[in-house]
Amino acid sequence: MNHRTLLSTGILICLGLFLSTPSWAGQVVTKQDKQWAEKMIQEEGALKAAPAKNTLAVLYFKNQTEQPELDPLQKGIALMLITDLSKVKDLQVVERVQLQALVEELGLGTSGLVSPETTPRVGRLLGAQWLLGGDLLTTKGEIKKLRLQSNLLDVPAQKSLGEPSAEGDWAELFRLEKDLLFELINLLRIAITPQEEAQLRIPCSTNTRALIALFNAVDANDRGNYAGAAEFYKTAIKEDGKICIAKEALEELRVLGLVAGKKKSLDLLRSLRDQTSLTNQLTTKEVQKRVPPATSIPTPISIGITFP
Repeated sequence: MNHRTLLSTGILICLGLFLSTPSWAGQVVTKQDKQWAEKMIQEEGALKAAPAKNTLAVLYFKNQTEQPELDPLQKGIALMLITDLSKVKDLQVVERVQLQALVEELGLGTSGLVSPETTPRVGRLLGAQWLLGGDLLTTKGEIKKLRLQSNLLDVPAQKSLGEPSAEGDWAELFRLEKDLLFELINLLRIAITPQEEAQLRIPCSTNTRALIALFNAVDANDRGNYAGAAEFYKTAIKEDGKICIAKEALEELRVLGLVAGKKKSLDLLRSLRDQTSLTNQLTTKEVQKRVPPATSIPTPISIGITFP
């Protein structure tokens, strides 16, 4: 084995260790993720061990609004919740890519994933003690009013622990996600410090365009459209330079060689991850004052949303 081969092997090993760290799980479903999902399904009958304590899996939400332009929110709500819940020290949160790998291996769409018949099985396969699923609904007579209705399932006991919900204008999606987040934390009876609460209240973004671009990027990623995902990430960053996960997810695509770009060192990626883990540090008044710029985002997915 020559020097160049050794160097390349070392870089791949380090990259694998970096992407597998709890603080950065990555957004690309890798070959290893797919192999894990395949193995879990093959060995499903032998799964008898109790799930790890305080392990939570967040499923994609189902769009029940009859408004296909809101489809990006199905993965988007789950993404924001997973990002926030991963900061709670007393919780072990299942990585989104593991969920996606399992969805693909089971041949489930978003609708099938949250069906009553499917969720207990998905929870067992993911090794989760708790499973959070939910629906996107609109308030009767109010097209622009969005309701996030979820259900927290105790997987071993096969019973619901409660139905956290949030409701309001979909243009304030960042606020709705936070309302749902803290209701869920209370339902789980997890104590958080004032400092932890302050960190959790920082939004992924207050810019609706940036959020929609981010959600579309993740979906394009899952479809294997990495070039499209990169463009969406760039749009999200352009709309909001502090939006959560977008910068490190874009660099992940570049480091993995899935899109063109300058190679980055692992130290730079770690630095980037640390810088963007907490974003949009705004006071309540600053959040209310922030108004998204009047530009549109390019997308192969029809989102058809008129922004305020």
